[in-house]
Order: sequence, then structure tokens, then C-alpha cells
Amino acid sequence: MKRVYVNEDWCLACHLCEYYCAAANSGAQSMVKAFADGKKPIPRIKVEEGGNINFAVQCRHCDEPSCVKGCITGALSVKDGVISCDESRCVGCYTCVLSCPYGCIVISDESKVIQKCDLCIKNNNGEPACVKGCPNQAIVLEER
Repeated sequence: MKRVYVNEDWCLACHLCEYYCAAANSGAQSMVKAFADGKKPIPRIKVEEGGNINFAVQCRHCDEPSCVKGCITGALSVKDGVISCDESRCVGCYTCVLSCPYGCIVISDESKVIQKCDLCIKNNNGEPACVKGCPNQAIVLEER
């Protein structure tokens, strides 16, 4: 299965992946509309800066995901190796947030349900927005 990987040697910590991710998952037709009128869509990827090393953190789509096992409502599921969330089933208990060893699950400010990377299956024709928007090609979608 293809997964998103980050080459930390190439990451500039420009945070563009966060903006592309937030815009792609906002439901808006463009990045301008996604951030219009002071809206703050939440990215499902986060750039960590650490001196000489910068890298983006996003869902690893684990082979044995503890977040899915910890979800009390069954809102998280695995299909074809991709872990996705049915936000209508999420009750905001955040057990999955506590279960994720990588800190990849974020909480929506508006709805208080969780959000996580789903590899942009629902948008961008399956090409993750963070990969498509990275100017230095530090984020890639590959099989390893």
C-alpha cells in the first residue's frame, strides 16, 4: 500500500502542506474560499520544526491501528489499508487521540469530532493535497 512519507532533509518547514491539506478537506472549491472570512480549516498534517530537522507528521495508516481498536463507536475503520473516520459516528470521546502513538489525530474546533488524514481519498482524485502542494517534493506518496 502506498503511504505518505517525508524526507526531512528536504523539508523547508514552509507549512504549505498544512494549508493545502486544510483547504482540500474544508469542502471549499479553492484555497482562497477555504480561508475566506477568517475561516480556519484544520490541517490533518502538522509540520514539526526542530532546528536543522523539520518534518511533517500525519497518519501512518498502521497495519495494526490502536486508534481503530480504541474507538468505542466504530467511527474509525480500515478499508484497503486506509484508516478513515465516519464523523457522523464520532462522539468526541477522544480515545483514539490517546491511543495514537504518533499524535496524528486532530480535534475539530467547530464540531468537536476528530479528523485525520485519509490520504485525500474523497478529494484530489486520491492524490494527497500535501504531496501535490509540497514545493520541495519533501512529501511523497510511495510504496516502501
